[in-house]
Amino acid sequence: MALFGTDGVRGLANGILTADLALSLAQATAVVLGQGRTAEARKAQGKRLTAVVARDPRVSGEFLAAAVSAGLASSGVDVLDAGVIPTPALAFLVADRDADFGVMVSASHNPAPDNGIKIFARGGVKLPDVVEQRIESAMSGEKLLPTGASVGRIQRFSDAEDRYVVHLLGSLPNRLEGLHVVLDCANGAAAGVSPETFRDAGAEVTVIGADPDGMNINDGVGSTHLDQLAEAVVRLGADVGIAHDGDADRCLAVDADGNAIDGDQIMAILAIAMKDRGHLAEDTLVATVMSNLGLHIAMREHGITVRQTAVGDRYVLEDMNANGYALGGEQSGHVIMSEFATTGDGLLTGLHLVAEMARQKKTLAELASVMTVYPQVLTNVRDVDKDRVADDEGVQDAVRAVEKALGSTGRVLLRKSGTEALVRVMVEAADAESAQAYAQQLADVVKDRLAL
Repeated sequence: MALFGTDGVRGLANGILTADLALSLAQATAVVLGQGRTAEARKAQGKRLTAVVARDPRVSGEFLAAAVSAGLASSGVDVLDAGVIPTPALAFLVADRDADFGVMVSASHNPAPDNGIKIFARGGVKLPDVVEQRIESAMSGEKLLPTGASVGRIQRFSDAEDRYVVHLLGSLPNRLEGLHVVLDCANGAAAGVSPETFRDAGAEVTVIGADPDGMNINDGVGSTHLDQLAEAVVRLGADVGIAHDGDADRCLAVDADGNAIDGDQIMAILAIAMKDRGHLAEDTLVATVMSNLGLHIAMREHGITVRQTAVGDRYVLEDMNANGYALGGEQSGHVIMSEFATTGDGLLTGLHLVAEMARQKKTLAELASVMTVYPQVLTNVRDVDKDRVADDEGVQDAVRAVEKALGSTGRVLLRKSGTEALVRVMVEAADAESAQAYAQQLADVVKDRLAL
């Protein structure tokens, strides 16, 4: 089984993800990422490679980050230990410090017992699949193991958070005065930096989910649990709620009435605003195949092209980087603003969303009304031969029949799982009842035709 998933290496800490694995992975990373042209030039000048290492506050991150740092330093890499900061902060700092790469220890929105390791290349960009495969292969090869003065040093990156805050504030088109923001920091990596940044930008700030103890990350709070945030916004009469996940690379929002605003709606608001200011490259938004039909319709009405990628923010990023697009993301709240970030950044997204409220002097509900969210039903059909789903005529005939019945008021998507023997059936329709009925209809066909 491949070690790397869609977003680094992830699993149960001290189960799949042990200190030994973290050490070996760091050593292999030093071998592979130390072979590039720039890295070789540094070594020719007698300079050691440099890596930024950071983590979210889950308790296992302490020993895993230590193991990563040990693996890098033992390979001759100087380590800047940034401590607990968001994943997008780590990506920014790799570029800002001209480091050779960065390593983030985090399992994002997963529960506290899990953890993960994400590796960023020079410039703060995620690694392509082929480089991850080379790192995995190098784990069984020879290590670098320099001696004497050639070993790496580990030092505290003392101004890491300050550099990131200055960067975020410098990205804003206007300040946030007059708006009351409730922040849900998921008891995660944003707990320190997000409230500070929003206050510095001029907002009145109330904070929940900002007391990490190592085990409460994402526990009933954050972008996967919006109930507490919605309650707080309504109770306090606040203007908007912003929710991060554990490593703060996501942003979801809540309007003044407690209604959830997802990543598609946030992208619609930002895309229109950026187009109006002439900042939306090629008048194009990049989204995944799972983005809501309502996003496509809204963008078409505003003269914006939507390009679709496979599910996963890395595929959105690849398309954006290859074609120079300025905005992309996922329904889950991974939003990438390439002018200011190399990856999804929940703080950056939330700041710019609230800045748009301040600039237009509109409520979040008014801004979000540019897009109608179509009911979406997702059904997992298990224990089927997922590899036949695209070729089975019976399944494809059923899909075509539903697509014909829906016309322009709905959409069908069948996707095979990357890790399990299941097919995901997604149907969007003008009403929830139709979406549910058609999804069940297609699920029954898939189960009947492809059962193992």
